[in-house]
Amino acid sequence: MATINENYLKLKAGYLFPEIARRVAAFTEANPDAPIIKLGIGDVTEPLPQACLEAMSKAVAEMGDRATFKGYGPEQGYGWLREKIAAQDFQSRNCDIDASEIFVSDGAKCDTGNILDIFGKDNRIAVTDPVYPVYVDTNVMAGHTGPANEDGKYEGLVYMPVSADNNFTAEIPSEKVDLVYLCFPNNPTGATATKEHLKAWVDYAREHQAIILFDAAYEAFITDPSLPHSIYEIEGAKDCAIEFRSFSKNAGFTGTRCAYTVVPKTLTATTSSGETVQLHQLWNRRQSTKFNGVSYIVQRGAEAVYSEAGQAQIKALVGFYLENAKIICDRLSNAGLTVYGGVNAPYVWVKTPNGLSSWEFFDKLLQTTNVVGTPGSGFGAAGEGYFRISAFNSRANVEEAMTRVTENFKV
Repeated sequence: MATINENYLKLKAGYLFPEIARRVAAFTEANPDAPIIKLGIGDVTEPLPQACLEAMSKAVAEMGDRATFKGYGPEQGYGWLREKIAAQDFQSRNCDIDASEIFVSDGAKCDTGNILDIFGKDNRIAVTDPVYPVYVDTNVMAGHTGPANEDGKYEGLVYMPVSADNNFTAEIPSEKVDLVYLCFPNNPTGATATKEHLKAWVDYAREHQAIILFDAAYEAFITDPSLPHSIYEIEGAKDCAIEFRSFSKNAGFTGTRCAYTVVPKTLTATTSSGETVQLHQLWNRRQSTKFNGVSYIVQRGAEAVYSEAGQAQIKALVGFYLENAKIICDRLSNAGLTVYGGVNAPYVWVKTPNGLSSWEFFDKLLQTTNVVGTPGSGFGAAGEGYFRISAFNSRANVEEAMTRVTENFKV
C-alpha cells in the first residue's frame, strides 16, 4: 500500500482561508438571502488595467496565427518582461538587479512555498507571529518542524512576536537562525519597515550567514517616499536576500496569475560538508524541472504594466484600494475601535472590541452585519484579539460594510 507524507498530518485543522469559506458557506446555506460583503481574503474586485487587457488581447490574436504563435516559453520568463522588471522595479531605485536574476512565476504564494525545495531540512527558521500562514504551513509540509503545541506553534520554528509595542516589526533574534521570513508592507498587520529596520536585518543575516526570504507583494501600496520598496535598496542585501513580488494586487492579476522572484547570483549557501553553492543555480534548476513557465498571453499583460499608460492605470488602481483602506480606518476609529495599518498597505488590523476573541468577533460580525473579515488568531497565537479587514472590494461595498459594522460595534 502507498504511504503518505505524514508531515501533512501535523497541520492544524484547516488552512485559514478555506476555514473561513466553510463558515461563510454554512451561514449562507442557513441564510440564503443574507447580503454578505467579503472583506476577508486579499482578492481584488476591480477590472484589469486597460493597457493589460489590450496587450493580452493582442497576444491572443498572435496565438491564432502560425507566424506569431508561441508554444513553450522559457521557464524563467521571457527576456522582454524580465528586462522591464529589472529596469523599472529595481534599477530605477538604484538596486543592482540584473534581468537574469529575475524568475517569472504564477504567484508569490507559490514561490514562497516552492523556494523550500532548494534549502536543507536542518535550517533554523524564523517567522513573525502573526504571520502569513503559507510560510509556516509549507515548512510543516516539508518536514522542517515538529508537532504543534496547544497554541498552534510548531516545534522547531523560531517565532518572533509582533505587536503594537514594537510597531508590528519583529525584533532581531538573539539566537542564530538560518532562514528568516519578512513581509513588508506586512500581511496581515499592514505594518511597514524603514530602511534602518531592514538594514538591521541585513546586517544580522550577513553576520550569521542567514538568508532573508523577503515578501514584497504589497510594495506598490507604499506612498511614503522615505520607505524602501525593495530589500535590495539596502547595501549588502544581494548577499543575503531573496525577494518575492506579484502583479496580483497592483494590477489585479489574482485570477490571471503572474509574479516573480529575485535570486541574486551573489547569493550562496553551503552543503552539509561546507561546500559553497550558488542559490541562483539551484532555483534555476528547480524551475526548469518543475515549472513550464507563465503563459505568453499573461506575460504580455504583465509587460504592459510597465508602459506609460499601464503605470498610470495601476497607480489609479492602487490609489482606489488605498482610499478604501482610509475609509475603513477612519470609520472604525470614529466608532472607537483601535486600528493599525491601512496606510502604505491595503490591510487594516483591528483590535477586537469588548474582549471578544478573534473567531468570536468573526462569527458575531458575520451573523449581525453579514460582513466577513479574517480572525487574527488564524495568523498565529500573537494575532489573538485582532482582526484583519481587507480594502480589496468595491467602494460601495466598503462604505456599506463600514456602516453596518459601526452601527453594531461602537466602543
